[in-house]
Amino acid sequence: MIALPRPSAHRAASILRDVFGRIPTPFAFRLWDGQELRIGAGEPVCTVVVKSPEIFVELIRDPTPNAFAEAYVGSAIDLEGDLFAAMTVANSVEELRLSRAQKLRILLSLWRRDR
Repeated sequence: MIALPRPSAHRAASILRDVFGRIPTPFAFRLWDGQELRIGAGEPVCTVVVKSPEIFVELIRDPTPNAFAEAYVGSAIDLEGDLFAAMTVANSVEELRLSRAQKLRILLSLWRRDR
């Protein structure tokens, strides 16, 4: 069995920006080390608090609203801010489509070491 990677917060931020950077509603991620990554222009309507690198890997393997909802219900992530405004973000996430090449690039970047 292959062990899941444990990416740094810096690597995670780069991947999150790549995957979610086109979402028009401003929101943020706060990573397990306290680093905050803002997506979009303006004040974030909500912040997704990712509690561990392992949870990040699980979410990035399946970046869908359903995966985020399951992580939230399981207390693996927190959501700060307006829950109704967060639904706007979730609707945009629902429309995300990653090509096979993008998925492969993201997967490979999980194992890349930071310099």
